[in-house]
Amino acid sequence: MAQINVNVLIMNLLVFIALLITLFSGTKAIVICDINTDKLDLCKAAIIGKHPPKPNTKCCGLIKKADLDCLCRYKSLLPALGINPTKALALPRKCGLKTPPGCRET
Repeated sequence: MAQINVNVLIMNLLVFIALLITLFSGTKAIVICDINTDKLDLCKAAIIGKHPPKPNTKCCGLIKKADLDCLCRYKSLLPALGINPTKALALPRKCGLKTPPGCRET
């Protein structure tokens, strides 16, 4: 049986709760992994739908400023937020960045 790292689980839960509060309560944005959550809409078009378009310049600018290793730790939370992980995890590559090992689909 796989061993669960309690600290990682708690951190994921806290980030998930913070995202939910931000998304649904209209509160001010928070910064997670160097991304201001009120800017996440910049990449929405690039991850929505069956054949999304390439990310635009603003989305790639956001991705380039992000701490990708940090973001990749939260990839398991993406489906709960209505985000397709495969499409989201492809953003760094589509923006000309090297995809961190932790971001690759397993």
